[in-house]
Amino acid sequence: MNDILEYLFKTNAIKFCEENKPFFLTSGYISPYFSNTHYLFGSEKEASEFLSYIDECLADKATLPKKVFDKVLHQYQTNEIYKNSINAMVDFIKQNVDLSSVDYISGGERRDWYFTNIIAYLLEKPHITIFKDLSTLVSNSNFTQTKAENSLSGKKVLHIVDLVTVASSYTRFWIPAIKSLGAEICYSFAFVDRNQGGKEIIEKEGIKPFALVTVDKKMFEKALSLNIINQTQYEMLVRIFK
Repeated sequence: MNDILEYLFKTNAIKFCEENKPFFLTSGYISPYFSNTHYLFGSEKEASEFLSYIDECLADKATLPKKVFDKVLHQYQTNEIYKNSINAMVDFIKQNVDLSSVDYISGGERRDWYFTNIIAYLLEKPHITIFKDLSTLVSNSNFTQTKAENSLSGKKVLHIVDLVTVASSYTRFWIPAIKSLGAEICYSFAFVDRNQGGKEIIEKEGIKPFALVTVDKKMFEKALSLNIINQTQYEMLVRIFK
């Protein structure tokens, strides 16, 4: 997935710190890099503007899925970075999952929606929009119909996220919301796995996880080869992530 790595670096979706100058995260932790995977929307500016748009749409949940879909479809049709990133995930899903075993695609508030609606459309699967209050809305694949469903008993769901860290959103929001419908998340696909234990937590929930990109030595080697980081930064990252 070299193209995706290059897009992550090009858009600053993954940015590495200088030696001995770690990033201070909002969680209070420090990190040698930070991830804003939603920048794959095309750029930091476009991603930020879309996030503000999503916040506006949250005022009327019933119309949000279609409004989000219209925006991401336009971006898919006009932005090469975003289109190629989405196509890479669609191909990755097709290579790893028998889609006949998947009934729904799901995505959670808010950054998952940069990716899930358009992927559901391309895979011709209905979409479950999950909100952090655990409410849900179900749309057909082209988002011309959206409604609340009380039961999706026995249905199998493929959940897509922008980023996996420690999978707290899975255990707090996405899994409980889908279970409340009587359905089950069977597969998880992430654009980036920070390799910080989230994969193992997802597996413990009986979900099979996949990621287009994992933060590991191979990523650092690619960043070094592209002159994104220097040798000193590379050695620091390898020491930290042993």
